[in-house]
Amino acid sequence: MTTPAISVRALTKRFGDITAVRGISFSVEEGRVSALLGGNGAGKTTTISMLLGLLTPSSGEVRIHGVDMVADRYRALPTMNFSSPYVDLPHRLSVRENLRVYADLYGVPQPRRRIDELAGALDLVELLGRRTGQLSAGQKTRVALAKALINRPRVLLLDEPTASLDPDSADWVRTYLEDYARAESATILLASHNMAEVERLCDRVLMMRAGAIVDRGSPNSLLARYGRSTLEDVFLDIARDRASSEGEAA
Repeated sequence: MTTPAISVRALTKRFGDITAVRGISFSVEEGRVSALLGGNGAGKTTTISMLLGLLTPSSGEVRIHGVDMVADRYRALPTMNFSSPYVDLPHRLSVRENLRVYADLYGVPQPRRRIDELAGALDLVELLGRRTGQLSAGQKTRVALAKALINRPRVLLLDEPTASLDPDSADWVRTYLEDYARAESATILLASHNMAEVERLCDRVLMMRAGAIVDRGSPNSLLARYGRSTLEDVFLDIARDRASSEGEAA
């Protein structure tokens, strides 16, 4: 059997008396696109932070391509990247300067060529000389995605990848991500509140509530299990605790 690109076992994170993540386990195979879904406070951001090595788990294990992210995360980080519209890049730097900083951090060969390639692909050419702080929310989302792709990551973690984009731009970005995952055999784990986006992009969905994974499966299998016609309705059932837990549903 091949080693999963992402492997999580009994992962727990406590902040004092609060348990934000409660012993979750899951894996994502190489080249697959999966979603981590849940309402606000479900534990998604804490989980992603532990996958990136930004937070140390209270207990449990995270491995990226077999590398223990607690003991040896610097071996895995060059092959990973992350994007979130809620994490700002330095406002005073231009878009090109920001992308060059990250290209240098990742040791990207021919960084100018890579930046120009991404700028063309993500419609950023006219923005390269502008300060990042002067951009609209949608423009910042595209710049954050360019930053996340600068090193051609094998594992890409995305938080709301099309937030603030108009429908046409959002559709284009989804197509780009589909093509990127296929061309690079990249593994993508995304958090999104856009259920149509999840249905389109994802092979598998992990549903979180109160720090636990309460159900999982392909979008179609979840629709069938809950007798719903849209993934949004499934999401609402789980977020509002109108459904059985994972163990009971199985």
